[in-house]
Amino acid sequence: MDAYETQEECIARLVFFVEKFWPELLRFSRRTQGQLNCWAARYGMKLNPKDQMYHAKNSCAGRYTAVNLTNADAVEIRLFRGTLKLNTLIATLQLVDHLCEVAVSISDQELQDMSWFDFLDQITEPELIQYLKERRLYVNEPVNTYDATEVG
Repeated sequence: MDAYETQEECIARLVFFVEKFWPELLRFSRRTQGQLNCWAARYGMKLNPKDQMYHAKNSCAGRYTAVNLTNADAVEIRLFRGTLKLNTLIATLQLVDHLCEVAVSISDQELQDMSWFDFLDQITEPELIQYLKERRLYVNEPVNTYDATEVG
């Protein structure tokens, strides 16, 4: 596989990730669904990254998509609303870094099997964890359960 094909597979996984975890990314983005429809629309979820990429490249959606693929030299992630808060900016950059890491480091099948909680398990940056908690997206804290059979 040449470098171009490898790059295309990574981009396909990035687009697939955005579609798969759209509700979570919508909450993270600080945009309303209406704002996203206008400035960063979805392509629509497909069954796997390869089909996702084919659909994205053959859509007539233009540049106002969540992952803009119209520029031959760049991939633009348009999801996030602007901010003047430093912690929000840092958390957003850290999230994008993790999205790219997932796209580069795992297989299509691993991504298809991945849950939001699996994704959260890879996050260690305190700024990103705090922002995810503020947006009610980080819920993988241990839960204490009560088992009535243990009472003696």
